[in-house]
Parts: sequence; C-alpha cells; structure tokens
Amino acid sequence: MIDTSVKTADLCDDFSEELQVCYLELKSYGGKRGFSGPISTVKVFEDNVLVKRALQTIPEGHVLVVDGGGSKRCALLGDRLGEIAEERKLAGVIINGCVRDTAELAKLNVGILALGSNPLKSIKRGAGEENIAITFGEVKWIPGHYVYADEDGVVVAEKPLVKQ
Repeated sequence: MIDTSVKTADLCDDFSEELQVCYLELKSYGGKRGFSGPISTVKVFEDNVLVKRALQTIPEGHVLVVDGGGSKRCALLGDRLGEIAEERKLAGVIINGCVRDTAELAKLNVGILALGSNPLKSIKRGAGEENIAITFGEVKWIPGHYVYADEDGVVVAEKPLVKQ
C-alpha cells in the first residue's frame, strides 16, 4: 500500500519533471480525501458493467481510473459499487463522469473523485475496454503507473515516488 499521507503539492515540488498533473476539476465524493496507488483502467460510455467487473477483480490497493467520456448524463458509480471498492480495499476510484448516492459514498473508506453527480443509473450492455491507456484531463493514464490524489489535485507518475 502506498503512503496516503503524501501531499500532491509536495510531490510537485520534489518531482515536477516526473509528473503529469490532471487539469480536470474533479470533486471528492468518498470518505477518504487523499489516496494513491497503482492505476487500473476502464473506458466506457454511459455503461458501468465493466466498472463493476474491474472493481471486483483489480488488486487491493489499486486505483480504478474510469474514462466515461466526460458524460454527465448518468452515473457510472453509486453506493453498491462504492461498497465493493471499500470491501476489496481499493485505494480509490477516479471517474471522468458522474456518481450517484453521494451521501452514502461519503461514508465509505475509499477515495472517489468524479466530475459531478447524477441520480440516473447507467445502461448495462458491457461495452467498453479494460486495461488500456486512456487520456483525459491532459493526463495519459497507463495501467501500472501511479496516481496520487488529495484536496489539491491529482498527479500521475510512471513509478512510485515514495517509500512504502
């Protein structure tokens, strides 16, 4: 598990040449404000079947990064999927899209960042891609690279930047 007490501002001070900074304004919905870990990815559009599958299968301590195409027309994660992330001890979930059940998500011991909230659930077709490089927020999110998130923002590095 990566040290979650590390501040993104300090990482930027010490490793600015090695970092990508996410320039998308994401809101925090989970109970943990700061989190970090290796990246796992899914790319979907208004369909959360692969999001659920990833939450059930990626390793403990990982951060699931979901490229939902920036759609705000439905939620890709709600309380039930958030509970899966918490139970499986994932470090966090970052969504280029929306969440719902925000009051319940705030009680979970997991970091959750998203563009916003929408009460409408997604479709369930299973379309999308898993474990691929995705790009949003001017960051290339590559499975196995490391993400660090806190109240100041989100940064990504090719390798861990702090000792475990």
